[in-house]
Amino acid sequence: MPTFDHESAVTVLGLGPMGRALAGAFLDAGLRVTVWNRTPGRDGELLGRGAASAASPAEAVAASPLTVVCVVNYDAADAVLRQDAVADALKGRTVANLCADTPSRARDAAAWAAAHGIRYLDGAIMSMTTTIGTPEAEVIYSGPEDLYREHLPVLETLGGTHTHLGEDFGRAAAYDVALLDIFWTAMSGYAHALAIARAEGITARELLPHAQGIGAIMSPIFEAFAGDADDGTYSGELNPITSAASTMAHVIETSESHGIDAGVMRAAEGQVRRVIGLGHGTDGITRVTEVLGRARR
Repeated sequence: MPTFDHESAVTVLGLGPMGRALAGAFLDAGLRVTVWNRTPGRDGELLGRGAASAASPAEAVAASPLTVVCVVNYDAADAVLRQDAVADALKGRTVANLCADTPSRARDAAAWAAAHGIRYLDGAIMSMTTTIGTPEAEVIYSGPEDLYREHLPVLETLGGTHTHLGEDFGRAAAYDVALLDIFWTAMSGYAHALAIARAEGITARELLPHAQGIGAIMSPIFEAFAGDADDGTYSGELNPITSAASTMAHVIETSESHGIDAGVMRAAEGQVRRVIGLGHGTDGITRVTEVLGRARR
């Protein structure tokens, strides 16, 4: 375990499940940890392990050179950080904002911090609460690389992998949003699939091994399609988009025959029908990426 000097203190703002996990990992590493939460009473276990409780967010941030923020989103973070007393106490100190939000909000937060003499890193936690402090944790960051390197010894005590993605403050949030898109779309699809299966007399446990098989093939498909998307080849050699449209229609028909809302799949089918209508029926599903991107030009 690394040892830290007297400067190695960290403040954690926000003591939801993830915030408590972060503070606990810092304590396990031997850091001096100060905590604050808007709703009192969530710090009991941490105080028993040696954390210090601050009476206000201004007092909390003044206790450490590094403040890690972990609240629900940037509205909640702004409500805390943009108080005059807190901003004054943060001058010359570093905020590592690990809340989830949009790239534009991350850039706005960085601009606000710079205007108030606050050093700023943006970031996102890419793994579950239970991974914090273990090799499975994953945190991504964006902002000044020298600032990231300066605080990395403390941040690394959270365990796992830490990756600096670039100087653009919105880059970590951009990765986060893109990856959340994959996750929540997949989870919505899984929930919908379980509804279809149940309507057909199939239990979730009966479907499970086959669902896991679908999950297992996704990683190599992602790898193959990444090249297709970046190179603009959009190959339909393995599965042309006309075939995708046909099978999507099967899902919609089966869903609606049981009175199950098929809105998500109808939206997906609408995208591939648009691709086909534009004359790309022999291309693969990644052609949707290019067609969707036209809306912003």
